[in-house]
Amino acid sequence: IAHIHCEDVIGIVGENFTFPVKIDQKITEIIWTKNKDKVAEWEEQKNTTYLTSLHNRGLLNKENGCLTIFNLENNDAGKYVLDYFDSVEKNYVLTFILTVLAPPPEPEINCNISGDGLVLKCTADFQEPLNYTWKFRSITIAHQTQEVFIPMKDVDASEKAACFIKFSQIEKSSEISLTQCFP
Repeated sequence: IAHIHCEDVIGIVGENFTFPVKIDQKITEIIWTKNKDKVAEWEEQKNTTYLTSLHNRGLLNKENGCLTIFNLENNDAGKYVLDYFDSVEKNYVLTFILTVLAPPPEPEINCNISGDGLVLKCTADFQEPLNYTWKFRSITIAHQTQEVFIPMKDVDASEKAACFIKFSQIEKSSEISLTQCFP
């Protein structure tokens, strides 16, 4: 009986990507395939063999089964299957659907006056949720949201506000001078 698991994962072009495998038993044999083609193989007392596109860009951790792909490329996207046996010859099959995305662009900030304060909005055209952080006056506001409200009493028009977006290992930022918020 094989134990089966499936997970969608996302990598960014140019980054190193490691499949999130959590194996805590002793492994005796590992086979990784991509779209049914073998890409990495290891058996106890033997060296790891890397095939196809992972020949110079793959690293298999024999302790936990994790496969790392260095310098991710668009054509690395696909269905990866980890098939392994533990020391009692039990078979496990883990499936990962890897989507490869271009890095997010630099964010854009716009602002407007709303009642008794400023509303700053940070946008970046990206298909996955981003982490947003705002820096304003030496204060860091770690909002998961694209918008931040600053009461007028706290606004010094000579200041700047910065928005940072983060996804995976990539962080990008933009800055706006608060003078741009006033007509």
